[in-house]
Amino acid sequence: MLNIVIFGAPGSGKGTQSEKIIEKYGLFHISTGDVLRAEIKNGTELGQIADRYISKGQLVPDELIVDMLAGVLDRNEETKKGVIFDGFPRTIPQAEALKKMLAERDTEVSAVIGLEVEEEELVDRLLKRGQVSGRSDDNLETIKSRLEVYHRQTTPLKDFYIQEQKYRKIHGSGSVDAIFDSIAEEIDNL
Repeated sequence: MLNIVIFGAPGSGKGTQSEKIIEKYGLFHISTGDVLRAEIKNGTELGQIADRYISKGQLVPDELIVDMLAGVLDRNEETKKGVIFDGFPRTIPQAEALKKMLAERDTEVSAVIGLEVEEEELVDRLLKRGQVSGRSDDNLETIKSRLEVYHRQTTPLKDFYIQEQKYRKIHGSGSVDAIFDSIAEEIDNL
């Protein structure tokens, strides 16, 4: 079972590269945002609890997110080949909870693919994406704030996965295909 965490700042290309990884390796894509929205939309017990937090402007507790992810793994036969986790974990407690949840299913994170892109290029990419997509959160002030939060929260997480010998640094600049070739080389060597 191949379990990949895709990791990188906003604008680093996680979504684009996730699609290519899924296509090549046949992995099941789990986006925590998508899972959360689906649970709420379907009115599941976990979704109702999560909605209470969200409606008050609070973060959904890690334990609740992990329970939702466990449910996705347990309900979907397609996850048996492997999973790509997109948007999770974002903190060390989440990484520890993911490790425990996967261990209970006799598996583990195979690798953390870290897309590393210079800050200036990230800002440029996000501004361009905002012009094309019309996303209101892709403006300079919001981008800088999102990047600051990302660096503050995820630098310790990167160190956690380096210590676990799971982190694979990928230079995230250049052509989409060249970046993917670097990712595929890391995955093929697992």
